[in-house]
Amino acid sequence: MLTGRMPPLKKLIQTLLPWTISGAALFYVFGVAIEWEKIPEATEAANLPLFVAIVVADKLVFFLVWGLLQARVIRQYLSHAPVGQIMAVKGASELIRSINNSLSDAAFFFGTWQLTGRPLAVVVAVVFIPFIAHFVVLVAQATIALPLLAGGPRGNPDVAFVVIVSWGVLGLAVWASRRGALQRLLTPIGLGALVGRVKLRDWWPYLGYFVLFGIFDVAVQGIASRVFGIEIDWIALVARIPVLYVALMIPSFANFGTREIAWANLFAEFGDPAALYAYALWTNVIFMAMHVLIGVIFLPRAFQLVRAMREARLRGEEMPRPLVHDAIDP
Repeated sequence: MLTGRMPPLKKLIQTLLPWTISGAALFYVFGVAIEWEKIPEATEAANLPLFVAIVVADKLVFFLVWGLLQARVIRQYLSHAPVGQIMAVKGASELIRSINNSLSDAAFFFGTWQLTGRPLAVVVAVVFIPFIAHFVVLVAQATIALPLLAGGPRGNPDVAFVVIVSWGVLGLAVWASRRGALQRLLTPIGLGALVGRVKLRDWWPYLGYFVLFGIFDVAVQGIASRVFGIEIDWIALVARIPVLYVALMIPSFANFGTREIAWANLFAEFGDPAALYAYALWTNVIFMAMHVLIGVIFLPRAFQLVRAMREARLRGEEMPRPLVHDAIDP
């Protein structure tokens, strides 16, 4: 188990807070921010069939990249489980992602736990390795682009704040690891030995893959926004996509509300608010459809995951509570 049992009040807060945040974001976006009479006009300016094709391709690449990298790290540290079985668990969790990212991540961790037979804490820690590699690449990406933005660091406090805080967190983690504090902290939950097994040289392939993925990510967003009639500066995309990822960590219903707010504010100088909201809204709708489509392909496995998780809860077993989401599609 990852943790002991939580007090009822704390558990209630953790359950209700994400939905409260999501509800507030949805109310603001759909009830206040969006001028619905302008959305059809903004959509008419777009080459919608080409936009849909690009976003669908983006989602498929995102699913395959993350699935294969997670399969690689699972096979490297946990078990030589067949890649096909790991991708089946990944695909099944996508159906749940159409409702909530956290539930989907928990389902993937739970399914991997069943597949490998390793302790749940170890499973979560190992699958977390690509997240860290992706995070490092995103921070480096924003750091390189920040001085090139119009106004520099002073004119872009949101990017500067994310860069400073992120490097601080990474620096603290490296310091704790070198001092042995991280290993001592994780030993009580069975992860101390794992920290010793993960060497710096093991990270280079993941960092390399995510550098390539980052280039693809920026290219897709730049092309898709132009197809939608919004010409966003390339440097702005490089610098602010990492900030978008941070914003999308906020719990929400399938990223509705949070994506629209983040996209419209981060790229406000490059387009009319109605066009920016329409872009983010269409992206969310297409992603939700893709989550359902991918999940349906692995529907039997999805039913197995949901049933196993429900039975585990009835037995009083602790469910994994992911801190980040692997499908934070920008």
